[in-house]
Amino acid sequence: MKIGVNLKVDVSKLDKSRFFQGKKGTYVDLTTFIDTENTGEYGDNGTIAQSTSKEERQSGFKLPICGNVRVFYKADDDEPPANQEAPGLPMDDDDIPF
Repeated sequence: MKIGVNLKVDVSKLDKSRFFQGKKGTYVDLTTFIDTENTGEYGDNGTIAQSTSKEERQSGFKLPICGNVRVFYKADDDEPPANQEAPGLPMDDDDIPF
């Protein structure tokens, strides 16, 4: 099964000390849980939070929810139906506010 999702992240809620430098840019690890069968109060199908280490999770440490996930496409085949379109293109690096 293939799914298409939109992600909305409030970057002001991200702990910037957890950003790391990679070969092609600055990255952050995020975790999401998606429930394709249920929709929340605001039309979302899941939440996004920054990833934590195993030790942090075992100690009960949590980072705040920083966004949500909305499923816009589900299919068992490779061809999306003609009436379902993907959202707009991602922002350029110049549009990121940090």
